Amino acid sequence: MYSMDWDIRFYTNGKEHRLKAIAEVEIICSVDNLADTATIVLPEAVMNEVILNDLQSKIGRGSEVVIKLGYDNNLETEFTGYIENITTNDSTLKILCEDALFLFRVAVKDTELKPTSLKAIAQYLVNQIDPQFKINCDYDINYEKFTIHQATGFDVLRKIQEETKANIYFDTANKMLHIHPPYVEKAGDVKFSFHHNIEESSLEFKRAIDKNVEVTVESTDLRGKVTSVTEGVTGGDRVVLKVGPMSAADMRKVAKAALVKNSFDGYEGTFDSWLIPVVRPTYTAEMLDMDYEFKNGRYYVVAVTTKFGPDGGIRTTTLGIKLS
Repeated sequence: MYSMDWDIRFYTNGKEHRLKAIAEVEIICSVDNLADTATIVLPEAVMNEVILNDLQSKIGRGSEVVIKLGYDNNLETEFTGYIENITTNDSTLKILCEDALFLFRVAVKDTELKPTSLKAIAQYLVNQIDPQFKINCDYDINYEKFTIHQATGFDVLRKIQEETKANIYFDTANKMLHIHPPYVEKAGDVKFSFHHNIEESSLEFKRAIDKNVEVTVESTDLRGKVTSVTEGVTGGDRVVLKVGPMSAADMRKVAKAALVKNSFDGYEGTFDSWLIPVVRPTYTAEMLDMDYEFKNGRYYVVAVTTKFGPDGGIRTTTLGIKLS
């Protein structure tokens, strides 16, 4: 029998404050979201004016937060970020947190970058917002021109993610902004068995032939001419993506990135497990089913939602493409 353990600490102006009680914690991490988020709910038993005033006198918007969860004093750092907001509703207090994207929700100077790359755009943001951040970018998409006008750092990152389907995320603890092609970055390995460590599952096994998709990428060049490239299989769903001025080769990279998740036989959906084994987005999850061995395979994890409270800790994992 495991004993539930947790450690949540806030840091404001160099001073540390450790949370003494929680009702529940929910942490949402996904390669499809720019930010990882955490929601900390305080129990009603301690929710009175004295406690509330004491807490809000020590922490507030922008305070750093580190959340560690686990069993039997074996804690894993599940979230590092900043307080975005503190809300009260009746007798409930929620502390809403966001990873380092919180720092990038500030305005940046208008500019035209031409020609430019994803790494150069990210560097432009970092130079203005926090030069201590380093950039890990191996997605070689280039723009003939990229315009920033009345935008925040968040707006710019969201635009390039929408246009290129890049996997963009922050390693807040190490001050690193990551930009990668989808399903390439790998953080670890984990094994799951339907007979041992999967509690519930809504996974469905689907064939690639049932998921025909055609992706068209359209770009308007510096002379106003519209060009397009198409990848995929006709007769199924059709997706049209509009991007800034870029070469046909880079447009094709974007089309293939949007197409890749629909081109495999394998599972789609989510499953629940406990806090161990640890699993994160970008992990490779080996899925084992002794009853249907043809379904076994290794999958890219795209999202993990972790919930922790009096009833225990549960992770809900979302699978992406089948790797092998």
